[in-house]
Amino acid sequence: MTSKNIVLLPNGKYSWVYEMSLYSNPTILLILLKIFFWIFTVMGVLLSLLNIGDSWYGWPEFLDFLKSWAIFMACALAFVTVGYYIYALLMGGKYCVLFEMNDEGVLHKQMPKQVKKAHLLAMLGMGIGAASGNVQGFATSAMARAKSQMYSSFKSVKSVEAYPSRNLIKVNSTLNYNQVYAADEDFEQVLHYILERVPKKAKIRL
Repeated sequence: MTSKNIVLLPNGKYSWVYEMSLYSNPTILLILLKIFFWIFTVMGVLLSLLNIGDSWYGWPEFLDFLKSWAIFMACALAFVTVGYYIYALLMGGKYCVLFEMNDEGVLHKQMPKQVKKAHLLAMLGMGIGAASGNVQGFATSAMARAKSQMYSSFKSVKSVEAYPSRNLIKVNSTLNYNQVYAADEDFEQVLHYILERVPKKAKIRL
């Protein structure tokens, strides 16, 4: 499995670099919005449960709360989106990743230059977010604090999801959700290599 993009290293691992546009590829933004959506949803449910049983809290009050919380969520997710694009701008609009893969698993690793920059942005973002208490600052720092690398062992994989339009292969195991990117011309062979090595009982979504 080699191409102009994928090389076979002396240690037997296949390696390639993928540079993703943070503007045109929505993968990271969608993940971020999903995380914050569920955080805000759980918060809303807990706040609503605290009022259940009070004599003044009936259906009209619940519907009013639901409407207010929906507006809050919409505004908060908008701030998260703005925070993402600030992060994208500061990162030069690119997310550059190094991949190493062999029969045992696949490693997803940010390029060293980006890791240093991301750590600096994390420190600044946490300081700004703490000082202002705004969701936008929190979203920016959350993006910057993302793990610099993630490894997936094929034998532990529970599911594989392929999104060719986004050059994305999700390799999922328990509490480990790896994202493998490959160029258009390499996508099918990378996907096939992974599918040949994950457990037969793993769920496949193509």
